[in-house]
Amino acid sequence: MMKSIKNTPRRSPPPPPPPLPTSKVSEDHNWQATQTTVRERNAVMFNNPLMADVQFTVGVAPNQQQIPGHKYILATGSSVFFAMFYGGLASETKEVDIPDVEPQAFLNLLRYLYCDEIHLEPDNVLATLYAAKKYIVPHLARICVRFLETSLSARNACVLLSQGRLFEEVELMQRCWEVIDAQAEEAFKSEGFAEIDYKTLETILSRETLNAKELSIYKAVSRWADAECKRQGIDSNAEHQRKVLGDCFKLLRLPTMTLSEFANGPAQSGLLTLEEANSIFLNYTARRKPQLTFNKNHRKGLQQYRVHRFQSSAYRSNQWRYRGRCDSIQFSVDRRIFVAGFGLYGSSKGAAEYQVRIELKKNGLILGQNITKFKSDGSSNIFPVMFDNPIQVEAETFYTASAVLDGTELSYFGQEGLAEIQCGKVAFQFQCSSDSTNGTGVQGGQIPELIFYS
Repeated sequence: MMKSIKNTPRRSPPPPPPPLPTSKVSEDHNWQATQTTVRERNAVMFNNPLMADVQFTVGVAPNQQQIPGHKYILATGSSVFFAMFYGGLASETKEVDIPDVEPQAFLNLLRYLYCDEIHLEPDNVLATLYAAKKYIVPHLARICVRFLETSLSARNACVLLSQGRLFEEVELMQRCWEVIDAQAEEAFKSEGFAEIDYKTLETILSRETLNAKELSIYKAVSRWADAECKRQGIDSNAEHQRKVLGDCFKLLRLPTMTLSEFANGPAQSGLLTLEEANSIFLNYTARRKPQLTFNKNHRKGLQQYRVHRFQSSAYRSNQWRYRGRCDSIQFSVDRRIFVAGFGLYGSSKGAAEYQVRIELKKNGLILGQNITKFKSDGSSNIFPVMFDNPIQVEAETFYTASAVLDGTELSYFGQEGLAEIQCGKVAFQFQCSSDSTNGTGVQGGQIPELIFYS
């Protein structure tokens, strides 16, 4: 239980540290006397030819760059640089070619070794991670991984999974799988999916827990095959696409599509042999099913959870009405989840159909919305209303769940609400929302359930 603290003066946050000096400072007379710490003096040496005893040629033309370095500083921050400059096989050379590292990433590495500063951007973080791994600077590598995790979404999860495999970053890979499994439909539509390597494609297609239709997976694989043909410089026809897909094509579960989906998609793509297409058609229609080379079992998908925030429900004449007003509740969780939809109460006056708009917001920004209909049967049952795609919800941040219903006014409502609930491994906290204009709060009202994947 949290205790309130009264009459405690608030401390203002400490001011940001002054910027570190640059190499230009070394042009001043007696500059050493003006820099009071080792960090400041080393910062002056960053990317500075003064006293440099090694010259790096980084990258490849036309983006190649000459970067000066100081062996002592580099060797104290990296065991690889120590071995290069002071180890048993150290060379006396003062020029080092590094064609496999981007200049900006190498400067990021040196800035960290000289200044203890890290400047990461979305367009250089992967290259910086590569440099940190190559020169065994683990703290910089961890910062890069955390940066990637904070920017992780369905749009880039497949690419980051591919990079996570390359760099053997197990934690990053696990986070990517969480997103790919839950938001597979969006992940497969992303441009980045066509950029992944073959082994990553094989790993994804072997996944049982993908929350996607097989038709969506097939379309994504077709886009990947088209892109791979172009990468290999060959015509992107059906024969070549099947060839570049190799064994991955057999990981598609084509028999789990509907007959219409199969007939209008894979059956006419030219990717299947006549024998394969015929066998799958017979699998749909014949009593005696043929032997198939494709898995005909549906993917299991993810386990769906429902957190129920009321201990009872009730109906009293004229007490609770849906009147086109907004019912809202705020919540937070202690670990990342993916909200798939809400459970809602229906009419207490018999079967009825509702027009409903559901929303999930963070700091007033709409993260997901769906306008749809659902039917209730007159009972106190809870009826699921889903978003088109699950929405990623981060830990320790409050989100607002809202619903606006039009239809039969009198409805069931929840009672004896809980502010804190444990559902599976996820701890939920609920609090009232200022968006709620129809009376819903923590203790009672509507939106009795959040439906989610964990």
